[in-house]
Amino acid sequence: MDNGTYFYFMFFENLGYIRYALFTSGLILYCVIILFNAVIIITIFWNRTLHQPMYILISCLSVNSVYGTAGFFPRVLIDLLSDTHSISREACFLQSFVIYTYITNENTILMLMALDRFVAISKPLQYHNIITKRFLTVLYLSNWAYSVLCIGIAAIFTAGLKLCGNKLWKVFCHNYEIAKLSCVNSLIVNIIGLYVLATTVIIPLSLIIYSYVKILIICRRSSPQFKKKSFQTCVPHIVVLLNFSVSVISEITLSRVVNLNISVGLSVFISLEFLLIPPILNPLVYGLSLSDIRKKNICLRKLTK
Repeated sequence: MDNGTYFYFMFFENLGYIRYALFTSGLILYCVIILFNAVIIITIFWNRTLHQPMYILISCLSVNSVYGTAGFFPRVLIDLLSDTHSISREACFLQSFVIYTYITNENTILMLMALDRFVAISKPLQYHNIITKRFLTVLYLSNWAYSVLCIGIAAIFTAGLKLCGNKLWKVFCHNYEIAKLSCVNSLIVNIIGLYVLATTVIIPLSLIIYSYVKILIICRRSSPQFKKKSFQTCVPHIVVLLNFSVSVISEITLSRVVNLNISVGLSVFISLEFLLIPPILNPLVYGLSLSDIRKKNICLRKLTK
């Protein structure tokens, strides 16, 4: 096997029989993620009364969860049962591309959700004229195309680096970890990576925070009934936002900012949290907290009785 065309995941070494327990747990978790998100997608798709901007964005969130986990779980499950734990350069960059676009796409959807709630609360009479399906589609596709282009360019630059190693201390392909294997100065790749991070993660997150701060200010000046209704629709979004933001920031901190002296197990969990927790938490939050979705699905109705 040519070392120049393969990478090796070192965290899978010496797992022993525990790998079978991890494989079983991972397979069950992946099936649950697919099931929960499929319930949300099908419920919204089949009920025309739910074909509204907010619910369409919720279904997009579930589709993105299925997309992101498809780039991670099948590969890691194979590696848990494999004796070599190797991945070709092409497959590695493809996995990295899928996972990074999953992150940026999640941020885009959460940003549009914040915009949707901000307009609904600040301009309720003009809401249907401002937030239209066409408007959201244009915003979503333009942000998606931009993030795909940026991540694609970063991947191309990283793929062009001359590498002096092929051992990855991750359980999935990570663009920055590959860049750290470079024999030459990878300053350009680092600058591109920071630019992508700023424009696809930090700026959308800043706009989201701004939107919810403005919503809180509006709610403080409103009637108790208006506050209650606003909080009922915003709290699920804020829970999902906080969960995903903390997961991504933890992973970025662990990879780029500091080298913490923590156990291998905890390090792996922190680096995987954004791929494990949001995809299963999001459908639970929206399915159980939003009455319109709960009422339209028999399984969710029985679960909440």
